Amino acid sequence: MSDSPKRVVVAVLAFNEREKLKRLLQRFPESPDYDLVFVDDGSTDGTGDFLDAQGYGVINHGENLGVGAGIRSVVDWAKPQGYEFVVIMAANGKMLPEEIPRLTQPLLAGEADYIQGSRNLEGGESPNLPLFRRVMIKLFTLFVNLAIGVRGTDITCGFRAYRLDIMDHPQVDITQEWLGRYEMEYYIHYKVVKLGYRLKEVPVSMVYPEEGKNYSKIKPFTGWWSMIRPWVFLILRIKR
Repeated sequence: MSDSPKRVVVAVLAFNEREKLKRLLQRFPESPDYDLVFVDDGSTDGTGDFLDAQGYGVINHGENLGVGAGIRSVVDWAKPQGYEFVVIMAANGKMLPEEIPRLTQPLLAGEADYIQGSRNLEGGESPNLPLFRRVMIKLFTLFVNLAIGVRGTDITCGFRAYRLDIMDHPQVDITQEWLGRYEMEYYIHYKVVKLGYRLKEVPVSMVYPEEGKNYSKIKPFTGWWSMIRPWVFLILRIKR
């Protein structure tokens, strides 16, 4: 373990991922230079009990509230603890713990404020990614690039890291009720761009199951609307 104070917390968001978590936890280093916290978002498969038994710090939601609520809970927990940076990753095994330093290094070096993982940069990959999803990711990324004037390569990748004090900006309000699910991720991204924070993409892997099933909890129509509406609401100033 590093002798220096830990400045980074890695938040792993979980909803009914007990078996995948067992495999994921084996990939974390024994003495990382960051801390770990888990969000059990109302799991019914024993995810929370498993994590408690392993001795990990767990933020428990009594019901399934969504990714956005999980991020909000992590921010509310991490800031009073004195952490400077947070890494957000899923518990489903698609994101690799060994790649966490790719996201944290630019933050710790003071080179960026917000890090977006990308499977589409050189050095990144997305084995077994279904063709339909690959096309939709590219189209959605193009839409966002045109909407806010950036040149990102993978806006949908949820492997991200950022300075926690971004949430202190007077024009950022993550307490808004409508940010409960996928909206939160894109709300923060939009605010980072529009408020002039330094954004950097880094290559990461997004590993999909070989059988091509159960690769995502995003529901058709409602899930995609949850991803699209932040851009509509914010660009048209329906929400703030």
